[in-house]
Amino acid sequence: MTIPFFPPDLFAADRDTLLDCLYEVGTDPEQKFILGRRTAELEQALREITGAADVIACGSGTGALTLAVHALRIGPGDEVIVPAFCCQPVASTVANLGATPVFADVDPWTMVMDPEDTERLVSERTRAIMPAHVFSVMADMPKLNSVARRHGLAVIEDAAVAQGAVLDGVPAGRWGDPGVFSFFQVKAFGTAGEGGVVLTDKPDLARAVRMLRNHGQDGTHRFLHHRIGYNSRFDEVIAAFQLKRLPGFADRLERRARIAEYYGERFAPLRDRGVQAPPSGRNGRCYYVYSLLVDRREDLRAYLSERGVGTHVYYPVPLPRQPAFAAHATAGRTWPNAERAGLRNLAIPIWPHLTDAQVEFIASSVCEFFE
Repeated sequence: MTIPFFPPDLFAADRDTLLDCLYEVGTDPEQKFILGRRTAELEQALREITGAADVIACGSGTGALTLAVHALRIGPGDEVIVPAFCCQPVASTVANLGATPVFADVDPWTMVMDPEDTERLVSERTRAIMPAHVFSVMADMPKLNSVARRHGLAVIEDAAVAQGAVLDGVPAGRWGDPGVFSFFQVKAFGTAGEGGVVLTDKPDLARAVRMLRNHGQDGTHRFLHHRIGYNSRFDEVIAAFQLKRLPGFADRLERRARIAEYYGERFAPLRDRGVQAPPSGRNGRCYYVYSLLVDRREDLRAYLSERGVGTHVYYPVPLPRQPAFAAHATAGRTWPNAERAGLRNLAIPIWPHLTDAQVEFIASSVCEFFE
């Protein structure tokens, strides 16, 4: 049995749907391939699902973060606190606008941004904090929002991996002043390409994001540019495809959650052998990726590879240790939990179309290594 970590058949069941969408958009008399009525329908559908006052579709999850940071008028002289263990757009979208990313350490188990370390880093230059949900776990948004309120800061919620997750009754993407989702193909609501959205309840922020995604135009007066913006427009074929796949999204999430529950039961006895599974339960859980923390990671990874089970290591080098962000890393500061997460995390397959037999084989292979 061979079970790749990144399955080549991720959209195999949707091929006819994608071809139908391509034909539908391509032969539509309207001949509008970006920011058309299908994009508006997808934005409306996500507003209804999340309860957000506004949802603005854009070119990618990274584009969504860029638009959010820019819309808040964050720039040179400003600081944004971001997690040290995360995908690099949390830092690059800040740095690319001339502001300074300040790196907070993460929780040693959940690997999401630590609220206490975040608050210690607040300075007179801090304009916002950017918590990110990671792997299976949403960040501690109640505590992080409290930090932000105490210091008068904006919260940019990077919910790129967490669409469909709910914490204390509040959907992911709805905790921040803006929140963002990503539709990159391997995300929970991934698509056959790129895409993302910004969610917000703030009318002025929504208006700014809509302008910025389309070269600073207001959507009414073409070639009148109110702000210097970007080409981060949403594709109509992708919008049609996502609308067709949206009704099955809840079932795919449920399948991921059930696989995670099974993994958690199987791996619980391994804790005293240096294996730490993600926290169990449904509250604040997204199960985009199921990542173990393993003392003997490389040995286990090699064993699983021999058994035909694909794995993946995320963020082996924390962001402040990366050459790209060396200028923003505070001299003498360390991020011990981020460092350990980079050395110990090992993600195993959790795709919703895994069969029960494949899931059992993966779990048994992990357990057998420690026998």
